[in-house]
Amino acid sequence: MRSIKLRAPAKINLFLEVTGKRPDGYHDLATLFARISLADELTLRRVVKPGLSLKVEGKAGLLPSKTEDNIVYKAAMAFFKTFNIKPAVEIRLVKKVPVGAGLGGGSSDAAAALKGLCRLHGVDRKRNRGKLNAIALELGSDVPFFLTENAFSAGTGRGELLAPVKSKGRLPFIVLVYPGVPVHTGPVYRALKPAAPGETASNLKKFRTLLKALKAGKPLNDWAALLFNRLEEPVLPNHPEVLSAREYLIEAGAPAVLMSGSGASVFALTESRAAAVKISKILKKPHYKVFLVDFLLKF
Repeated sequence: MRSIKLRAPAKINLFLEVTGKRPDGYHDLATLFARISLADELTLRRVVKPGLSLKVEGKAGLLPSKTEDNIVYKAAMAFFKTFNIKPAVEIRLVKKVPVGAGLGGGSSDAAAALKGLCRLHGVDRKRNRGKLNAIALELGSDVPFFLTENAFSAGTGRGELLAPVKSKGRLPFIVLVYPGVPVHTGPVYRALKPAAPGETASNLKKFRTLLKALKAGKPLNDWAALLFNRLEEPVLPNHPEVLSAREYLIEAGAPAVLMSGSGASVFALTESRAAAVKISKILKKPHYKVFLVDFLLKF
């Protein structure tokens, strides 16, 4: 095989609670990852010339100015080092997922690069799962989720301890809004204040109830109130663009609205596509990027 093309789907978080701060500086989480249909595209090609080249296209926001700082480049170089392979590959990345949006675009790109390189070089992913997961976690806390084939995963630890969640029934439709201004993850976690006594335990109970509802195939109205994101607390007061987008979705009549990850994207869930289309038209503002997307069960 000399070339391969892959999609790198984004994610949203239907639930995100911070359960504590770790000695290594990271935070422990309880989160529900959901893969969605918005995706970047990667093409990997084996070439004669030694080395690794990366070309990035698309207007998804601010990306590292140096190729060596791009997470896809880092993932590829870690792959070659781990499996003792001399690089001779060209990678073309077409960005469609906004950057700094809480959608895991870069993490998904990195995971897709690892998957593609395995196929390109005949590396058995199942046999080398441990090595690949180690690379993924070194790159970022969301990357291990994107290495899986799960549509939904409950994540604990940094988010890397994953349990697949099998959904039943018809899933809601998604209106995704990126308000045009990125949010950087590090400052969000640094600004996070400890939860009130008993609040985390109460939220973890909601988390378990949400997982049960999704597995049972219950309608959106039964679990809309269980959606939660602790990171809204430090983000919304300090990023008026994110707050406004969230409020617009609520005013448009969306039954469930939440920020994804550390922002800046917010999303609404609706029971019907017609309702999603109606809301998306209301949200057509010059600096917004509005996407009508679906939960991605097969990819």
